[in-house]
Amino acid sequence: MMERAMEQLNVQLSRLTRSLRRARTVELPEDNETAVYTLMPMVMADQHRSVSELLLNSKFDVNYAFGRVKRSLLHIAANCGSVECLVLLLKRGANPNYQDISGCTPLHLAARNGQKKCMGKLLEYNADVNICNNEGLTAIHWLAVNGRTELLHDLVQHVSNVDVEDAMGQTALHVACQNGHKTTVLCLLDSGADINRPNVSGATPLYFACSHGQRDTAQILLSRGAKYLADKNGITPLDLCVQGGYGETCEILIQHHARLFQMLIQMTQNEDVKENMLRQVLEHVSQLSDSHYQRVLTSLAEVATTNGHKLLSLSSSYEAQMKSLLRIVRIFCHVFRLGPSSPSNGNDMGYNGNKTSRSQVFKPLELLWHSLDEWLMLISTELERTRKNPSSPSSSSSEIASLLLKQRESDHYSTTPKLSLLDHHIVMEAEAYVDGEDVISMTANRLSAVIQAFYMCCSCQMPLGMTSPRFIEFVCKHDEVLKCFVTRNPKIIFNHFHFLLECPELMSRFMHIIKNQPFKDRCEWFYEHLLAGQPDSDMVHRPVNESDILLIHRDSIFRSSCEMVSKSTNEKLKRGIAVRFHGEEGMGQGVVREWFDILSNEIINPDYALFTQSADGTTFQPNSNSSVNPDHLNYFQFAGQILGLALYHRQLVNIYFTRSFYKHILGIPVNYQDVSSIDPEYAKNLQWILDNDISDLGLELTFSVETDVFGAMEEVPLKPGGSSILVTQDNKAEYVQLVTELRMTRAIQPQINAFLQGFHTFIPPSLIQLFDEYELELLLSGMPEIDVEDWCRNTEYTSGYDPEDPVIQWFWKVVRSLTQEEHILLLQFVTGSSRVPHGGFAYLMGGSGLQKFTIAAVPYTSDLLPTSSTCINMLKLPEYPSREVLRDRLLVALHCGSYGYTMA
Repeated sequence: MMERAMEQLNVQLSRLTRSLRRARTVELPEDNETAVYTLMPMVMADQHRSVSELLLNSKFDVNYAFGRVKRSLLHIAANCGSVECLVLLLKRGANPNYQDISGCTPLHLAARNGQKKCMGKLLEYNADVNICNNEGLTAIHWLAVNGRTELLHDLVQHVSNVDVEDAMGQTALHVACQNGHKTTVLCLLDSGADINRPNVSGATPLYFACSHGQRDTAQILLSRGAKYLADKNGITPLDLCVQGGYGETCEILIQHHARLFQMLIQMTQNEDVKENMLRQVLEHVSQLSDSHYQRVLTSLAEVATTNGHKLLSLSSSYEAQMKSLLRIVRIFCHVFRLGPSSPSNGNDMGYNGNKTSRSQVFKPLELLWHSLDEWLMLISTELERTRKNPSSPSSSSSEIASLLLKQRESDHYSTTPKLSLLDHHIVMEAEAYVDGEDVISMTANRLSAVIQAFYMCCSCQMPLGMTSPRFIEFVCKHDEVLKCFVTRNPKIIFNHFHFLLECPELMSRFMHIIKNQPFKDRCEWFYEHLLAGQPDSDMVHRPVNESDILLIHRDSIFRSSCEMVSKSTNEKLKRGIAVRFHGEEGMGQGVVREWFDILSNEIINPDYALFTQSADGTTFQPNSNSSVNPDHLNYFQFAGQILGLALYHRQLVNIYFTRSFYKHILGIPVNYQDVSSIDPEYAKNLQWILDNDISDLGLELTFSVETDVFGAMEEVPLKPGGSSILVTQDNKAEYVQLVTELRMTRAIQPQINAFLQGFHTFIPPSLIQLFDEYELELLLSGMPEIDVEDWCRNTEYTSGYDPEDPVIQWFWKVVRSLTQEEHILLLQFVTGSSRVPHGGFAYLMGGSGLQKFTIAAVPYTSDLLPTSSTCINMLKLPEYPSREVLRDRLLVALHCGSYGYTMA
């Protein structure tokens, strides 16, 4: 049985073998279209035996072009490197020069993909290396694009013109230079390629190398004699290097053409050149050696000085010269800081007697600073004259003209070193100008820009965070004139006088001027400067990633919020805030406002022991005993972050602090009157001490006090050795101030520091000081009272309602009859916040900016309650049949639905 089974199996295998052999010799379909798709996968896999058998007795046209691009099987073989199939097809008469729909021959495709053997076989069968495709590209173009130098050596022997151009006039050398193929460039040059051949736009191979920062390729071209030529639009290789920030390639250009260094420096005056790219290039050049560093900085200083003097010339364009000067100085300061040694001590190098080699680069600028000083002295004289005799004429035109002439005589970098007709024209212009305007109006903006440049140069020589002694001396010297500038144009602080914001010592001299400006204007400046350079913070207008959403649990809102904020980055939180409550669908600006509102209530929750109520019961002060909560400092930092975020995004918080705490946020010293918020009786005692002579009262007070620490009284010295220093009539003011600082500051200093660390994450201390403690409260918490008449005036109506409709009339009568708490509930119900911004209801914020309170009509059905869309501050008010029904339904909605959001 077993033998018979094996015999049957062998018979079946024999039949299967014969069948498979017959299948391999099956004839191709007669139509070329079907046949080519049978052969194509075999050609791609280089199965030449199978292809040979199929073609053996077939009438198939080996030059048949198929597909959208009309290629033959020879194209496929060349493209895939199927050399055996390629030879087979060539032997059967395939045309090596057949062009597909784009004009590409098999040789083009082999060259593009680096198929060396295929290229060799095609050349044996007379493939034409000079054929161009529809874009004018030849096989050597493809080799040059991809840097196939080993193949190029073989191919150039068959090329009649190595400089054949494509449709854009670009040769193989152009594309090789653009892609940085050094050996390919050398091969083409050795084969006679024209090193200076321009394309149709006038761009040479060197131009192409520089356009892509190909340093080594540019070096080869320049060493072989490439000319430095601009294209037809006047754009030079140096322009291209700077536009791309290619410092190394610029270095090569300057090595071969020394004159380009000064051209590079002059580019600092061209605002069309990107500053960051130019800075990148100069940074590289300056780092090549100490001599390069000195040369770059000295040249920049000279150009800055020339521009500064032009800016001080009344005949020049203010905007152009101002931008140019500040741009050059910014670049100068950046490069200076990257020098061989950075300022690490408190010395103002080059200005305070330390004549290091590094400080010599500032010398050219001294001419400009001298001119600045002369101008400010002239204005100071004019102000003094006006103050003594207000009716006298302003500073004579001859004095200003004299100063202008003196400037031009001292300007060693002017193109006209001797006085000319132009100089006298400027003088005549100045004389005419003075007749119409006073000297300050003429020069304030120009001088302010030069002052800013002076500050930048002084600052770059100091350690970070320190203000130059020379600049402080300068401000003190010209205090009166600078105050005059700020008084006339307070916004100058943000335009030019950044030093005021960065240096509290200087800002204090001008603060009274700033705070005299309208609160609304200061708010605008605050947010302009705060958000400068930040992307759009409105998340409504961009997709929100799930990872960016703060998922908050209502039952643990404080802790879950703290956790989510700590996980997010400051940059994300600045861009925008998206909040979703766990288990709820709603998300938008209304939910964000509700989150801030609820969270601000949680911050003052007694369970966290962070804040205590003041004596008036409405404001809060950090708790000096908050350390009962081991995480209190982390929570204070979180509280600071929340208030900073709220202010950053113009959201209001439902919390009011004591005046002293607002002062701590602003950096304003507290005084004894602030003590009344936590201990009115103690504040009265301090007032009594100040108002009365205590010499003979026998109070026996010392500079130490007893304070309650967790129920135990401890004696705390107000200053070293305070327990042995008696309080007298002479030192009582000091005693009162020290007691105040102990009670209001020292006792809660760690808490204040932690809070400010979080707050300053989003709000710079330099900006918040634009306001006083009363204004800060308005910024953070809005108006404490709700003005119903203002509310009514600033309400809009939609969906058929208008102010005269009975339902609307009833609504406002009902609102006027509500309590203050119910007003707040209604406001919260519709807007998500219980506070009104400063300025009233006209400044309500919605999901996409200012959005007034809106009432929309909804058809009435029995028991239907009012609803709201908090993102657009809209109350959807049914058309109730009577005022009584409206009042009833509205109160139910307010008391039962002021929290919580769904998608309904």
